[in-house]
Amino acid sequence: MKAGRPGGRHGIHSLRGKLTLANVALLAIGIVAATAVSVMGMRYYLLDQIDGNLVKTRDSLGSTRLTLRDLDSLNVLSFARDRLVPEARNQDRTPDSIFTAVDGRGESVGVLGLQPTEAQRGLAGAVDDPKALTADPEPHDVTVGGTAYRTTATRLPDGTYVLLATSTELLHNGVAKAVRMNLAIGGLLLALLACLTMVSVRRRMQPLEDMVETSSAIAEGDLTRRVPSSREATLEVEQLRVALNSMLHQVESAYRTRERSAAQLRRFVADASHELRTPLSAIRGYLQLYDRGMLSDPDERKRAWVRVLAETDRMGRLVDELLTLARLDQQPELRLRNVDISRLVRDAAEDLRVQQPERPIAVDAAGSLLVRADESGLRQVLGNLVANVRTHTPADVPVRLGVERADGQVRLCVADQGPGLCAEDAARVFDRFFRAGGGAGSGLGMAIVQGVVQAHGGEVTVRTAPGEGLAVTVGLPAGAAGQESGSGSESGS
Repeated sequence: MKAGRPGGRHGIHSLRGKLTLANVALLAIGIVAATAVSVMGMRYYLLDQIDGNLVKTRDSLGSTRLTLRDLDSLNVLSFARDRLVPEARNQDRTPDSIFTAVDGRGESVGVLGLQPTEAQRGLAGAVDDPKALTADPEPHDVTVGGTAYRTTATRLPDGTYVLLATSTELLHNGVAKAVRMNLAIGGLLLALLACLTMVSVRRRMQPLEDMVETSSAIAEGDLTRRVPSSREATLEVEQLRVALNSMLHQVESAYRTRERSAAQLRRFVADASHELRTPLSAIRGYLQLYDRGMLSDPDERKRAWVRVLAETDRMGRLVDELLTLARLDQQPELRLRNVDISRLVRDAAEDLRVQQPERPIAVDAAGSLLVRADESGLRQVLGNLVANVRTHTPADVPVRLGVERADGQVRLCVADQGPGLCAEDAARVFDRFFRAGGGAGSGLGMAIVQGVVQAHGGEVTVRTAPGEGLAVTVGLPAGAAGQESGSGSESGS
């Protein structure tokens, strides 16, 4: 089943949708705030202009020190004349400005020979205390006939109060119009910025979508997929991409290693079963012959028991080698101590000389060369290498065993002049149960050699070619204990 992606990935609940909404919300807040500030500034400015004109006219009237009768002939009444004449002609019109005089009883009286209009009487009625209004230098808000005004007053020497008022209707209409225009322009700007934000967020989110696609492909089994690089990626996303690709590489390597290990384990189990089946079949066969009374002759019974013991011994050695490999796979703790590897080489040569007196043997291991190692492990390495020579080469083929210290290593070499191996067989020489040409042996000796040497932190190399013999070199870390005394070589046959 293929790994599906979450539904609605471009919806409002996706990261892309949330980022877009967040940006649009911030832009909307900014536009509303800018509109509010500009409108408030505009209103304050216009209101200040209205108040300034009212205060200027009020101060001009107050500075004349004239009575109501003296006002008709003064140019200072240009403010009132310009506004009262149209008012007199059109009683139904809501005036932009109102100029009226109030007597001591608080009632409006005529100015410029005209009777008080409805607006003038309304202004006089809206001002409860002209005296208090006169005492305040700032204009006040009043409502006359449903229209808002800014009003102020001044007192003439004869006790008459003059009320001045200017409508703020135009101000409010202008402010409302400005709000509508700002909101309309802001809405268009917000829509444009929202589209640009969506495009920008989509481009910025593309690297993350690539990661999702790569993860889905890997979940479906394609372990070779990697997250591609992108020019739109930020520094953090690029670092995430690099880290993710590194992790994917390790996952793929671990998976391939596990596959190889599983294949090796299956092959190992099959080979081990085959190797154990051969001696078990032989033992079972002889026991069945004995059980059926078919080994009546004493000599035949003796030969059968000899074969049974031989196969039992072979099976025991195979089991021991398998246990050794199993312990090496578990990386056992080595019993390290100072070991004279030169002495071990000489001992191995002596053992081979006893087993095959006719074989020419050269030894280059005089003196003493110490290494920090597990002695039983090194003896097993030498024993397997010598057994390999003894099993796979004719008895008259020369062999050389040597040890030296070079480049911070102690190098042990076992070289014969036998038939050698082809390149294909040499590449598999350390495989478990591998036997070149189907030869004798269990096929585990070289695998054990490699396991023991690697447990010591060393390495094993093979140099061979058809007809040129086989040379196996073991390199071990010399360590602090490595020292050499004496030199020389010996040979024997």
